[in-house]
Amino acid sequence: MTSQRKPSLFTFFRSGPMPCPYLRGKVEQQLFTDLSGLGAQSRYEILSQGGFRRSHHIAYRPACRGCAACIPVRVVAPEFKPSRNWRRVLNKNADLTVDDKGTFVSNEQFELFSRYMQSRHDGGDMARMDRNDYFEMVVSSPVETSILEYRNPEGTLVAACLTDRVADGFSAVYSFFDPTLVDRSLGSYVVLSLIERACAEKLPYVYLGFWVADSSKMHYKIRFRPIEGFGPNGWCPLPEAAVLPADNGPV
Repeated sequence: MTSQRKPSLFTFFRSGPMPCPYLRGKVEQQLFTDLSGLGAQSRYEILSQGGFRRSHHIAYRPACRGCAACIPVRVVAPEFKPSRNWRRVLNKNADLTVDDKGTFVSNEQFELFSRYMQSRHDGGDMARMDRNDYFEMVVSSPVETSILEYRNPEGTLVAACLTDRVADGFSAVYSFFDPTLVDRSLGSYVVLSLIERACAEKLPYVYLGFWVADSSKMHYKIRFRPIEGFGPNGWCPLPEAAVLPADNGPV
């Protein structure tokens, strides 16, 4: 009797070279796999522990030749102790309510998303997303995903976060907020609320995607400590030396 070869759990592909979104003049390539089909959640959880991120139904991580600048990072939620700056951010936003909307999408969400993208990432691919593109970004997820909505006392939507639930925590897929409310530090507050949510559910980690030391857009991530980075030896604490001088300044 001829034995049949069992199919692989993962089939990986390598993208062609693209301009790096983080470092000017660099070229990016990605290792990726399709999560669609049976067992998507369990496969995604394995990959997230290996430093992969999710976009739509694809799990990916950079696989650039001659460059390892992108480091997957995660906050160790139970050991997180808010600094004075973080307590200030929490106090500024104590009047906000958060609601888990599942994969419910609305025009209100899209309008906030569009305003944020035009303000922060004008000219990028995501800034050109229309309502259908936004809808697909949320509902095309083959894993356990929710939109968290943050509203002020008047009921106005001021921030939102597309969040994946995995076995050992939450993964912040994408957050967006009212770009005019600078004093609230809403981007930081969303991360703080995810840390609180993980602790409440006794989950150890909040995954924040990739950190790039030379990218100013990524500097905020390593201010949430303790934080671990994924490298050749697996997940290891990022050294205190990685903290930027601005860590003690305004958020």
